[in-house]
Amino acid sequence: MTASKDRKARPSRATTSEYAPDLSITAADDVHLHAVGYNESPDRGLINSYARFRSSPLDFIREVSLQFSGTGWRSFDNHVGQPEFYPGFSEDMKTRVLNNPMLVAKVRELAERRVEAEAKEGLLGVEAQNGGGVGEKDRKAKRKTQIEESLLEVSETWTDGMICKMESKNFIRGAYYLATQLLTRAYHQGVHVSSEEVLRLRTVAAEAARKKHSIIFLPCHRSHVDYVSLQIICYRLGLALPTVVAGDNLNFPVVGSFLQHAGAMWIRRSFGDDQLYTTLVQAYIDTLLQCGYNLECFVEGGRSRTGKLLPPKFGILSYMLDSVASGRVDDAIICPVSTQYDKVIEVDSYISELLGQPKPKENLMDFLSSSSVLSLKLGRVDVRFHEPWSLRTFIDQQRERASKLPQQLDVKENRIRLLRTLGYKVLSEINDVSVVMPTALVGTVLLTLRGRGVGKTELIRRVEWLCDRVRVQSGRVAHFGNLPTSVVVDRALEVLGPGLVGLVPGLPEDTYYAVDRFQLSFYRNMTIHLFILQSLVSAALYSTVKRGGAPESQRMPYTDLHAQVGFLSQLFRGEFIFPTEGLDFNLARTIAGLETDDVIKVTRNAEGVIEFVELSDTEHETGRENFDFYCFLIWPFIEAAWLGSISLMMLTPPLTHSTSTSTADERWLDMKRVQDRSQLLGKTLYHQGDLSYYEAVNKETLKNSYTRFEEEGMIVVAKSKNPKTPTTIRLVDEWTPVRGAKGIIADGPLWRFAERISASRREGKNRRDGATVQTRVLSLVDVVGEGLWQDAAFDKKSVGVEEIGLAKKKAKGRAKRGTMARL
Repeated sequence: MTASKDRKARPSRATTSEYAPDLSITAADDVHLHAVGYNESPDRGLINSYARFRSSPLDFIREVSLQFSGTGWRSFDNHVGQPEFYPGFSEDMKTRVLNNPMLVAKVRELAERRVEAEAKEGLLGVEAQNGGGVGEKDRKAKRKTQIEESLLEVSETWTDGMICKMESKNFIRGAYYLATQLLTRAYHQGVHVSSEEVLRLRTVAAEAARKKHSIIFLPCHRSHVDYVSLQIICYRLGLALPTVVAGDNLNFPVVGSFLQHAGAMWIRRSFGDDQLYTTLVQAYIDTLLQCGYNLECFVEGGRSRTGKLLPPKFGILSYMLDSVASGRVDDAIICPVSTQYDKVIEVDSYISELLGQPKPKENLMDFLSSSSVLSLKLGRVDVRFHEPWSLRTFIDQQRERASKLPQQLDVKENRIRLLRTLGYKVLSEINDVSVVMPTALVGTVLLTLRGRGVGKTELIRRVEWLCDRVRVQSGRVAHFGNLPTSVVVDRALEVLGPGLVGLVPGLPEDTYYAVDRFQLSFYRNMTIHLFILQSLVSAALYSTVKRGGAPESQRMPYTDLHAQVGFLSQLFRGEFIFPTEGLDFNLARTIAGLETDDVIKVTRNAEGVIEFVELSDTEHETGRENFDFYCFLIWPFIEAAWLGSISLMMLTPPLTHSTSTSTADERWLDMKRVQDRSQLLGKTLYHQGDLSYYEAVNKETLKNSYTRFEEEGMIVVAKSKNPKTPTTIRLVDEWTPVRGAKGIIADGPLWRFAERISASRREGKNRRDGATVQTRVLSLVDVVGEGLWQDAAFDKKSVGVEEIGLAKKKAKGRAKRGTMARL
């Protein structure tokens, strides 16, 4: 595909995997190999050969018969991996877990502690309470045995509800047939994988099976369909099915039992301080890895509601890491997996949740009602596998690096560092193999143009330009064969549908516009990781460009650019995954790339040191289309961060509180209510023209902003031990704005922090920075935040003096390490 004719030619760099043949599993349950240059015949629809009972009863019966009789590969008898799906599998696994030395030791420890507690309370008699008497030991031993038996009964019940129950070959054959037909009806273009990656995975799996090592699949998580797609691929390609770690919120009647027998293991969403349950989960993970059974765990924890990767969750990942790091398991193989969709089934519900509506509890009726999507044509699913690697080797390498650090870390700090490095390494590798789908290309283009709509010709041109940019960034575009771009765009528009992309009627050229920008942002965010560095540099430069005037007045000193890029990088440290080479290296490389692409012009001194950066003449002539593209990608996130910082102003105590006693000054606010009010503030600002992007009010991005504020020591977050008291929040004294008679005074660290973010915000038609914020916005902050202080403030006693002391100590340490305030 070609880029704009006005641009300097730059060769595309595509990985070998992008040009490797695609394998697709279609509705007919056929596996097709699509070689490079493959052009799908227009008369061979992927869905046409699917046998349906009404139209072709004999073919339908034949297919069902082949599946349940286990003909050929369908038998799943010779899969690569450890034995599974045999009678007695569940009992074997339960016995191994309950006999795990770690679990047995924990049961004894808990029983001993309980006996000692009962003895001190006098529940075992006066002699036991005083520590003397002939029968004391006998009573304690008897009571300990009773408690151990009780704990083992509880453990057995929990184990039975937790473990996957791979009992029947006939069951999994039927489950595979059902899941394949449902999935490929919804995604009518099939499930696609890379032939090169599959061959490599089979080779690794064979070696792992020989050594009795598990493969731990770590996919990204955008849809409940993720559970199904990887299982289908493993079954069809003859690989042992992984045990899928899943939250027990999906364990509702009928469906929960079905999934458990197909490979799901159920765990609580939160373990709390339950030592027995925590040890039981670790014992089960140990058992699976010691026996060489494959595992599947979503490294992000929950599903991404925004389209881009979420920060890693370290819960279940820490159990797998500890199994190998402790030596209880020899080794395990890590395989990061990317699953991309032309269209995600749940996006409608995601938008509702992001706008503040509570997430509905999963149940059978909702599951069945979602079956209506199975009649839709949602395009295809692309699954890509990163090259697997040894977890043992990774641990050894990280330990060796840690040993060379000038200041040695303690055991706890070293474990946290190891876990974080593992989590972000996996996310980075998922991004490396992710495929940009046609819908993501079209959605990105539509949301990065200035006009109300775009003609078909221009849409195709920009999609071609974007494909080229993706490849230059070493990204992958979904395999199209040699289909023309116009056909690819048509397919994407068909899948997105009129609910997302509209067509203006009666015009001489087909003209498209974004109907639902919020939903389209989900697909745009699938590409942002490829251009995050270019976007940050462009947003930093925009702080000067938006002043307007002559070209020389839009030149930005390199030192100012460096400072603003560094500030934005720290601001979004938890939002995006950055290359590990450091700010100076990444900035130099990004500037060089933008200069080569003729987006910017760089002025250097006689020694070759950069002095100024500005837009290129070509960018001025073409209406800043490529510079704006990068800005449009990051602006919604900048808006969200600005909204988060402005919403912190609501935590400024009213005059009635701030001039009162010290106890009143220590009022704490409900974190959830504060964030809900922040969304309300954002919605009001958007509709009044002071916020450019409605996506900026989404709950997840606001939560990420508050997390960064906490990490920087700007806010103190206290979690009470009292279950009736919610998590509470207050501003650190140093960051609390001064309140005057007319309201909050626009000065101080928090105000300057918000202004620093605002410097890179997009200018609106009815908004200019500075004056508007000082009047309308700060007044609105007081109006929205007033309700927080009337009924929802907590005192020290309600939150807990100990909890507040611990929270303040953490905030103080974080403030010392914080970087954004200094930047």
